Amino acid sequence: IMPIAQFAGERSWGYNPSHIFSVEADYGGPLAFKQFVKRAHEHGIAVILDVVYNHLGPSDLDLWQFDGWSENDRGGIYFYNDDRAETPWGDTRPDYGRGAVRQYLLDNVRMWLEEYHVDGLRFDGTSYIRSVNGPGSADLPDGWSLLQAMNSLVTQNFPGRITIAEDLQNNKQITQEVGAGGAGFGSQWDSNFVHPIRQAVIASQDEQRSLAAVRDAIDYRYNDDAFDRVIYSESHDEVANGKARVPQEINPQDPKGWYAQKRSTLAAAMVFTAPGIPMLFQGQEFLEGGWFRDTTPLDWDQSGTFHGIVRLYRDLIGLRLNRSGFTRGLCGQFTQVFHLDDERKVIAFQRWDSGGPRDDVVVVANFLGEPQEGYVIGFPTAGSWKLRFNSDWQGYSDAFEGHPSGDVVAEPGAHDGLPAYSALSVGPYSVLIYSQ
Repeated sequence: IMPIAQFAGERSWGYNPSHIFSVEADYGGPLAFKQFVKRAHEHGIAVILDVVYNHLGPSDLDLWQFDGWSENDRGGIYFYNDDRAETPWGDTRPDYGRGAVRQYLLDNVRMWLEEYHVDGLRFDGTSYIRSVNGPGSADLPDGWSLLQAMNSLVTQNFPGRITIAEDLQNNKQITQEVGAGGAGFGSQWDSNFVHPIRQAVIASQDEQRSLAAVRDAIDYRYNDDAFDRVIYSESHDEVANGKARVPQEINPQDPKGWYAQKRSTLAAAMVFTAPGIPMLFQGQEFLEGGWFRDTTPLDWDQSGTFHGIVRLYRDLIGLRLNRSGFTRGLCGQFTQVFHLDDERKVIAFQRWDSGGPRDDVVVVANFLGEPQEGYVIGFPTAGSWKLRFNSDWQGYSDAFEGHPSGDVVAEPGAHDGLPAYSALSVGPYSVLIYSQ
């Protein structure tokens, strides 16, 4: 959930918090949010809340020049009063080195977890907490130690809750444990995934799609844990600020048409099969178009119009969670991209936890706008492999061809560095998921 702390005005993304201990009244206030979390939990849905600590306001700040003192016309005792005050959102960075400020922010972390029972926190723009002016600028040691203190508080007092950093600077220390010198976050948003995957499906010509970049996006990890990263093809930042939803970027003239449907769901299949914590943005599951703005509600009628696309996302979620008991590998730590054909635009990779039947998963993705017939790839073991998912199934959309992909029998014999192989058929801009 995007930030809900009280802000100036009636509508906002929430990244201009004036009173971080208050829930925005125009969005329902504190009781409504508690009820929301309770109902979400009753439906088995965890709630992760976005919080903003890299600046406050910049307007409607009761803490500004609180006792009348300030320097350089800055914020006074609770804010930096030199160049450390400066952020892209206003010169209102709290003084992370002041004990009262640190306790104020730590208490805010505790409040959301203790009083509102949220299941985790996503920290906005952490590079502007740990450095003076964001990427490439001087370190801000007080900010780094504050992040460590916040994560230590969560780890020690709220086991099972998660903290997620929006850092986007490929910094492995963000998700290293505090005891090892890291910031201690449980995961972080991964720009190494979203940008190459979006580019691979948004590019207008097939020859512009780089499968080497797709491979690197699949393989990337920050530390030893594959789930140190949150992966996605849409977020509030990626579908605004001059950018639009993936279907809109694919075909601005026809964002609900064949190309938009096929290639946006191709990106979604990568999100749910690559290692990491998958994330969707609101409305993505029914082809919400245009660009995101806080004044326009979702068109929920589209979930009925595109009920097949909703089912496609539901099926991918089920496979990712191993609800059938046959795709444990999608929950596992291990990944091997064993096939990459940049000419025919086919990539295949294996996911596994312990390996073997019900565990090994093979994902085949066709980034070409034409079907691939009799296409040979390797398999981890010989024998029958069941097709668990075909994104070209006509049940997902009347626009899809329903290419006749199916189960395969892998024969013994080395191929792609694996001990077995089989020919298969895959539709245009489609993904197949196999397991035993």
